[in-house]
Amino acid sequence: MQRRDFIKAGGLSVAGALAAVKVRADERPEHDKSFQLKYAPHFGMFRHSAGDELVDQIRFAADQGFTAWEDNGMKGRPVETQDEIAREMGRLGMTMGVFVAHADFGKVTFAGDDQAAWNAVLEDIRGSVDVAKRTNAKWMTVVPGRYHQGLEWDYQTANCVELLKRCCEILEPHALVMVLEPLNWFANHPGVFLHKIPQAYQICRAVASPSCKILFDIYHQQVTEGNLIPNMDRAWDEIAYLQVGDNPGRNEPGTGEINYRNVFHHAHGKGFAGVVGMEHGNSQPGKAGEQTVIDAYRAADAF
Repeated sequence: MQRRDFIKAGGLSVAGALAAVKVRADERPEHDKSFQLKYAPHFGMFRHSAGDELVDQIRFAADQGFTAWEDNGMKGRPVETQDEIAREMGRLGMTMGVFVAHADFGKVTFAGDDQAAWNAVLEDIRGSVDVAKRTNAKWMTVVPGRYHQGLEWDYQTANCVELLKRCCEILEPHALVMVLEPLNWFANHPGVFLHKIPQAYQICRAVASPSCKILFDIYHQQVTEGNLIPNMDRAWDEIAYLQVGDNPGRNEPGTGEINYRNVFHHAHGKGFAGVVGMEHGNSQPGKAGEQTVIDAYRAADAF
């Protein structure tokens, strides 16, 4: 869940990918900066270009053609800041992506049966409803904690399903969706309970609620299991949100091994209309590095 590395467009470097799509880009009207998918930057990604003011960063992103935004830390911001962000995004016609409703990387929460831990999770979910309504957010990220070393895995899964059902009882009346994020064990989050897409799919099917879906983070799944497009197809009915980051390095498209142009093309062809969160770092510093990120998305989006 923190900042990461991003993409490889068509197996080319960023420069090569840009050259390959130059003709197509030149055919667009000068004022047409729109993307085919709702890529969502986050605070800090464009601060050298836009300044430190949060709404200025959102305005800058909108000027570059981005139509969505995400903020993992939204829940911790003052109410007046949440209101200001929501007003500006509404004015710009931008879609609010995820914020983190609950994430614990150090404790057993969903996988165990400790009632105090469960009550704390449910309180987090209740508190997230007001944040979502205030910021016009539909989706919120949930990370189901660590796995239980003293309990059979199937019992842990049953515990997780039961607690998620209770979370859904809170969210369903408001048409809000928690998206479960499988995280990789090998590079970032060893020991978390939820770490594979098939596992998340099984859990969501068992919960059987429109308020419990999958956040398919392409970076994490490339590290964990690869086979990105087939896994996406298998789990498609339960996927509500995408996040991206190339591997290795977890930076913008074109800096790693993932063919993001093909992955984006595939998601677009399946009719994906949700948000694609840019949950990664910038490979280069300063304004020039921020322009590199924008150019990388132009290249990966040119399918």
